[in-house]
Amino acid sequence: MEKIEKVLASGNTHATVNRDPKAQRGEFGVYDLTLSAPGVENLEFIATEPHPRAEQLFAGAWSACYTTVFGIVASMKKVTLPPDYSVDIQVNIGQTGTAWFLGAEFTVRVPGLAQDVVEELAHLTHQSCPYSKSVRGNIEVSTNIVTV
Repeated sequence: MEKIEKVLASGNTHATVNRDPKAQRGEFGVYDLTLSAPGVENLEFIATEPHPRAEQLFAGAWSACYTTVFGIVASMKKVTLPPDYSVDIQVNIGQTGTAWFLGAEFTVRVPGLAQDVVEELAHLTHQSCPYSKSVRGNIEVSTNIVTV
């Protein structure tokens, strides 16, 4: 798998599940997005920024899916997540020589849980998330875990 040598553009997203209707909304140009999946509660992602570029659209869809699957995996492992867990994804498009590539950088924030527990959940989520599965072996994906 090739690594990007020169990043040309990035799409960034921040996904967190809204469990507080009084939660602070983002800056101008944001909207709330409610997602659902069969057999799963509807989840509201607040202050989602519009995504005009392809990298941002992909990052937005991936972060919403990954965040939802992360919650499902945690539940299956009987791990209680804090209400403010979140996932940031940066999808980069860039070049190595004359070839073009995508890459993704994840930051999974789960305050208060042990590092090894979050690492296991993140790994299992990448194994289950349809977006993660669709790019496995095709693009470079790194994951940073934050537990503080």
